[in-house]
Amino acid sequence: MQPTPESASVSASAAEPSPRLPGGDREIESLEEFDEITAHGSLAGCRVQAIDLTGRTSSLRDCDATGAVFLGCAMEQDAVDAVRAAGALVFPPVPGLPFDPYRALLHTPEELFAGLAEGGYEATPDARAYAWFQETKADGDVFSSMLRSIHDDSVSDALDELLVSARVVGVMGGHAMARGTDAYEGAARLGRSLARAGFTVATGGGPGAMEAANLGAYASVFRDEMLDEALELLGKAPSFTPSITEWARAAFDIRERWPSGGASVGIPTWFYGHEPPNAFATHLAKYFANATREDGLLARSNAGIIFLPGAAGTVQEVFDAATPNYYESRGEPAPMVLVDRAHWTEHLPAWPLLQALARGRSMESRIALVDTVQEAPDALASLSSGGQFSPSGA
Repeated sequence: MQPTPESASVSASAAEPSPRLPGGDREIESLEEFDEITAHGSLAGCRVQAIDLTGRTSSLRDCDATGAVFLGCAMEQDAVDAVRAAGALVFPPVPGLPFDPYRALLHTPEELFAGLAEGGYEATPDARAYAWFQETKADGDVFSSMLRSIHDDSVSDALDELLVSARVVGVMGGHAMARGTDAYEGAARLGRSLARAGFTVATGGGPGAMEAANLGAYASVFRDEMLDEALELLGKAPSFTPSITEWARAAFDIRERWPSGGASVGIPTWFYGHEPPNAFATHLAKYFANATREDGLLARSNAGIIFLPGAAGTVQEVFDAATPNYYESRGEPAPMVLVDRAHWTEHLPAWPLLQALARGRSMESRIALVDTVQEAPDALASLSSGGQFSPSGA
């Protein structure tokens, strides 16, 4: 199937680094950028991040490296000696890690699930990074803790670069939502609607409601029938339990059948090792620190957040988002739409408390409760324009 023209994803300006002048306190994140800069004879003040420079020794010897910083770049020893003599700082790669702490770009599904076809999920970098995390966390090793922090900071930097000028809508919801259910289908259609409306869809990057919304964004560039077929095929592997391998393979089968889908963002964490990332978020910002991940996801949802039914994690996200809206610490409150009246007023009654917090404040006109997921996009649009949303039958 061919993509339709009405696709929406991370904008070109968000997906590519902003153009900058050669040299002078800039980040260099690819070999092409490195060659462009060194052609001018100076790396002074540059930050060179996670590039294999073993074939660039002569360039490194010839360039002015005053004040440059090399983060996790593989280099020959002659090159290391030359740039250090010129006043550069060199932080060499750390051997034996299942991840790159100095990474310049976000993770991709292909990267995190590498080796899935041959050895199953346990052989993938994602599973090995979690195992390393569990082992080093138990040891309390300060060096490992530092590496996790460097990695997470690098991910935040890459995420900010990706989302420059993007209108981001967060879609929150539980990981237990199974493929093949009406709820999963509704979340997928929501993601597609948001992407086609020009928003960048951002989720927690895991299974369930998160995967469904990323799937919808992925499907946004194809004809409508693609999503119908994908939902039917995915329903044959409804959950990541008992087999993450089979669950993930089903998703990659969809990606192979319909390649080059619409872009979206997933922000998962290794803190929840039982919760693998999903393959439909084209950009994965995976963190070790869950608190950093949660705050980063909510803070970057600058065009609003839609909360699908979920349990403790989603309830936490509701009030993590409400707090800066209450204090206006991030400026004008961002819209918040809660989906499923019974869930949020009876099963987990977060809505009455949210209403009470909002009463008499500017955030009062930025919250809405809707019965169905189909109403969520209209509610978001109404709140964004400054109007009160009145759902049908309310």
